[in-house]
Amino acid sequence: MKVAVFFILFFLVMGKPEFPAQEKNPAFWRQLAQTSIKNALNIQNLNKNIAKNLILFLGDGMGIPTVTAARILKGQLNGQSGEESQLEMDKFPYIALSKTYNTNAQVPDSAGTATAFLCGVKANEGTVGVSAAAVRSQCNTTKGNEVTSILRWAKEAGKSVGIVTTTRVNHATPSAAYAHSVDRDWYSDGDMPAEARESGCKDIARQLFENIPDIDVIMGGGRRNMYPKNVSDEEYPGDKKHNGTRKDGRNLVAEWIDRVKDKRGHYVWNKGGLLALNPNNVDYLLGLFEPADLAYELERNKDTDPSLTEMVDVAIKILKRNERGFYLLVEGGRIDHGHHEGKAKQALHEAVELDRAITRAGLLTSIHDTLTVVTADHSHVFNFGGYTPRGNSIFGLAPMLSDVDNKPFTSILYGNGPGFKMVNGERENVSTVDYEQNNYLAQSAVPLRSETHGGEDVAIFSKGPMAHLLHGVQEQHYIPHVMAYAACIGQNKDHCRAGSGAAPSFNHISPILAVLLTVTWLLC
Repeated sequence: MKVAVFFILFFLVMGKPEFPAQEKNPAFWRQLAQTSIKNALNIQNLNKNIAKNLILFLGDGMGIPTVTAARILKGQLNGQSGEESQLEMDKFPYIALSKTYNTNAQVPDSAGTATAFLCGVKANEGTVGVSAAAVRSQCNTTKGNEVTSILRWAKEAGKSVGIVTTTRVNHATPSAAYAHSVDRDWYSDGDMPAEARESGCKDIARQLFENIPDIDVIMGGGRRNMYPKNVSDEEYPGDKKHNGTRKDGRNLVAEWIDRVKDKRGHYVWNKGGLLALNPNNVDYLLGLFEPADLAYELERNKDTDPSLTEMVDVAIKILKRNERGFYLLVEGGRIDHGHHEGKAKQALHEAVELDRAITRAGLLTSIHDTLTVVTADHSHVFNFGGYTPRGNSIFGLAPMLSDVDNKPFTSILYGNGPGFKMVNGERENVSTVDYEQNNYLAQSAVPLRSETHGGEDVAIFSKGPMAHLLHGVQEQHYIPHVMAYAACIGQNKDHCRAGSGAAPSFNHISPILAVLLTVTWLLC
């Protein structure tokens, strides 16, 4: 009876779904379609320039349902009903699908997928920067099976390179850019078995500074893996759980600072230090803002902790000073963590923040010389449904009751995870709890401590030079090969030769030569 009364009140408050009056007019939809056709025709003028800059935005766990829900959330945060809103990535002209399986897994993990979209080869789950011939946790299968990433290819071509993430900088996604490890969990030597250390395998934090020593920009979390065991953290000196974890006694941050002291290198660990920098006076930047992962965007201390957008802003301003261009990997890594914890609100706000960073990057670069790709490594068993009316809060209830227990349910649901809850042997009545609070655990069908990844394809959004090559349904390892092809780096550069038919990029021509060519053309 109480539930019935609740829903009567619910619909009285909700009333009929509101939407713009113009949507009642068929002419509105017809004109919108014609505008879309014109935009589609304009896309046919393919951008075949050589890409000077490459940016890969990786939303960890950002499956298509997450993209859609984040779009609605973005609109609702701006006072709209949400469905008609546009994410920045929605505006990209080319969209493809990526097949995300690992070589040994139908439903993948973030390590094997990162090896695919950064190194260009499919790999086993749990391994980074090594081929599928390497076996997880078996140190002796590392040697000879290392594979290099597009970040290295770009560096070897003379470009500046950077990594920005909201996770630890030695987490699964960023580590595939520089490390070769048969176990993604070997964050520091303190996380490795003695046998692996004695056999010569290196922890991932160490490889960050040794494998590609001149990574121009590194920003994220992970301080505790850089310091000797029991050394206090600079931000949390009284909290032992944040102390260093290294058994080899090395202070990797101090070693990095010493190495770049004469190269305009800067180390920062908070927002104030980051924003005080003049990017024009920085050649190398190491920013480690937390002992482990950065705080969720909803919980971020806006006075002391930088946002992903702020980190991307500084990174691009530093990297773009290189006349040969840059490669930047940006990971919205805590989308994944929010989903694993069953905290949909945290996950979706992380996705919206990633989209803000994409917007900022677009303002700092040009579509004519910068190939920007947005994708995910995998999806999650996350979805939303229940025939919700237009403008329904994305975190709200569905306007119907269960056929079995006659109780309400939230629109957002997980296939499995920590949100499975029984009260007195029955499903919890969600109308009695605050289901819109930041850390609410959305209901799940199967009880698990940690919600799992999903196995469906994920989207690839792209714009800029050669973006049209990212089309159709592709294997995930195809992504870095396209990006390398667009920038004329890596193995396939035949199209970059004079007379090959590729359009020249005027970004590589000096201003004086450009003027002379223009004058010559005018006089002809």
